[in-house]
Amino acid sequence: MLRLTRVLPPIAAALLFALPAHAAEAAPRIEPGDVCWVLLCTALVMLMTIPGLALFYAGMVRKKNVLATMMQSFFICALGTILWMVAGYSLAFGDGNGWIGDGSRLLLNGIAEAWDKPFLLGATTAAPVQTTIPESVFVLFQMAFAIITPAVVTGAFADRMRFSAMILFLSAWSLLVYAPLAHWVWAPAGWLNVMGVADFAGGTVVEINAGVTGLVCALVLGQRLGYQQENMAPWNLALAVTGASLLWVGWFGFNAGGALAAGGRAAMAVLATQMAAAGATVAWSVAEWVLRGKPSVLGAISGAVAGLVAITPAAGFVMPGPALGIGLLAGAICFYMSTILKQRLGYDDSLDVFGVHGVGGIVGMLATGWLAAGTLTGGAYVGGAKLFGVQSVAVVVAITFSGLASWGLLVATDRLVGLRVTREEEREGLDISLHGEQVF
Repeated sequence: MLRLTRVLPPIAAALLFALPAHAAEAAPRIEPGDVCWVLLCTALVMLMTIPGLALFYAGMVRKKNVLATMMQSFFICALGTILWMVAGYSLAFGDGNGWIGDGSRLLLNGIAEAWDKPFLLGATTAAPVQTTIPESVFVLFQMAFAIITPAVVTGAFADRMRFSAMILFLSAWSLLVYAPLAHWVWAPAGWLNVMGVADFAGGTVVEINAGVTGLVCALVLGQRLGYQQENMAPWNLALAVTGASLLWVGWFGFNAGGALAAGGRAAMAVLATQMAAAGATVAWSVAEWVLRGKPSVLGAISGAVAGLVAITPAAGFVMPGPALGIGLLAGAICFYMSTILKQRLGYDDSLDVFGVHGVGGIVGMLATGWLAAGTLTGGAYVGGAKLFGVQSVAVVVAITFSGLASWGLLVATDRLVGLRVTREEEREGLDISLHGEQVF
């Protein structure tokens, strides 16, 4: 989500000087066009999880685990919604302090008091952000992010985690890891926000967070039975391509919705997103073609997602040319991390959550530090050594916090319910052993 606290003030000031006095004094109001746009973006992000991510992941696992993999995304959509209403939203976007929100919006308490008024984010903070949408729309848009982020993590432990363990771990993770990090980066009072981090739509909160968590899950759970010995080729790449296509289109809402308005910034974010996805698709495919003799379908769709991930923090801050460059860089680096280095290190990140999301998020955050165009932000973000330093701090913080907190929650979950299915259940497949169903 665009960190508006440093972008809106210069723009607002310019508008105030340009308008007549009576217009400048007009009270803020809801703009129907902005409401429609953000609601559309919300729907696109929801489609990224179900059916997008569900199909993408299901197509890449073995046939005996297809339904279990899809069930994870589908169930998290419901679970994440409830968690967001109960406490997640309040912890992430309640005014609170620099580290965590408050309890003012637990169970969405108080949201009905100004249901038809424009939402003022961080109303009691030093730098509140005026929007032109009601709070209900903001809640929904951010809810879609809080849903897809833990769903992304499931790709790292595909084929081997207990369903009960997944529910317990990701519930705690959503409230104790995702919500605080979202507050640090996107809430007006968040300490990284105040420091000046540039993260338009979730390079830290979503991508690095999910990627590092996925890596920790893979390390704690250990390799799948038969890893690097048995054939673990994707069951149905047609499903994976369909899912990746939905992710590509849905990502327009994921990135452009961060503007919280239908305007030039949203349009530039969509253009940057398309450029990066295209560049990364080509870069990954060419690298694979050169090194392995053939460009694979799996490689092409993986490259596209890598580009989409990398442009996420930069979408509203960079021009189309740099966006294409970010995509090309991400495609090549993520290919190396997900194939060559992963095999050398021997860790079993089933669907390359760290190699694509974690590494892609790091690439995008650091690239934003150098390539941010001040003309897009009224001079609030300008690429250079200073912004690169802030971005580097945010990357280190996200990696450290996510890694340590996730490890602690995994250890606690293992002691409570056990993390991994039995060897017999894993051999039989999670569809039958966990859900009593299978694909014929």
